[in-house]
Amino acid sequence: MPTELSTLFSALADPTRRAILARLSQGEAPVKELAAPFDLSGPAITKHLNVLERAGLISRGREGQLRPCRLEPRALAPAAEWIDHYRRMWEERLDRLDAYLKSVTPAAAALPAPPSKPISRAAPSVDTAKPKTGPKPVAKTARRADPKTHRITRT
Repeated sequence: MPTELSTLFSALADPTRRAILARLSQGEAPVKELAAPFDLSGPAITKHLNVLERAGLISRGREGQLRPCRLEPRALAPAAEWIDHYRRMWEERLDRLDAYLKSVTPAAAALPAPPSKPISRAAPSVDTAKPKTGPKPVAKTARRADPKTHRITRT
């Protein structure tokens, strides 16, 4: 099944192939009609159709010189099942998280609220009366490495 899923998702990964499947969802179509919206060569479209056919997403018939393609929707069932499994898992996890958050919320509401400080959206005022004091500048001294000991010394 992993190989089947890999082949299926690989076939669905290309936007051209997804567009072909979207067209085939409306009904059967000959290769020439499927190729019309794309600026691709005949061999390139054939390669896309071969990938879709190997994944089981389409089937091709023969009517005289035409080779109509049709969508095989049952081929999507393994992917749908795989996705549904993970969807259920995440829904269960999110439900448990929701229940936990609801159980914690009443306890948090019983705590005293922190003191609120009004938020001012105005630009901070600049006080020019007092010079701001900060750390005193340190005198920079040159440093060099002693070539013999590789120790750094001040000069």
